[in-house]
Amino acid sequence: MKVVSLTGYKHFELGIYNQKDFAIQCIKDALKKKLIPLIEDGLEWVLLSGHPGVELWGAEVVLALKDFYPQLKLAVVPAFLFQHENWKEETKGAYEKVVSQADFHQSVTNKGYESPEQYRLKNMFLTSKSEGLIIVFDEEKTGSPKYQYEMALKKQQQQPYEIIRIGFDDLQEIADEYNNNNYV
Repeated sequence: MKVVSLTGYKHFELGIYNQKDFAIQCIKDALKKKLIPLIEDGLEWVLLSGHPGVELWGAEVVLALKDFYPQLKLAVVPAFLFQHENWKEETKGAYEKVVSQADFHQSVTNKGYESPEQYRLKNMFLTSKSEGLIIVFDEEKTGSPKYQYEMALKKQQQQPYEIIRIGFDDLQEIADEYNNNNYV
């Protein structure tokens, strides 16, 4: 796989409102554990839209991994222009920092928000341009990632398309590892 899309829950869907929440480290570690073997097998690009939550944390992981894997590239492809303009300052700053370090940044539609259709077009674009999906998603807790997940499942029925799902059990395992090693 040369190109993978990355998505997952938004921060509020996980009940995470503090950037120092321990859950963020667990999510970042889970993403890192999935990304490293892919990079070592030839992964070149990670595509995401940069939403606050898993996507923004995932972008930070990719940027950190670039120190060890300089061939890795990050593309931030939001659904529409200025998606971050109404976000809280801390989140807006994190997004702008990620975008400034990304290898590619362009919105799917070259206009501001107009309708939810723009999100569908974004999911379509990211799925069509990737060979697989890394997703933090649990089928028992629906939320915004379900739309890209469903699109990925449809693509998988038509052609090879790898879906790497990180569920709540996977995140709990990482949290338990931290607790067992007294890292908390």
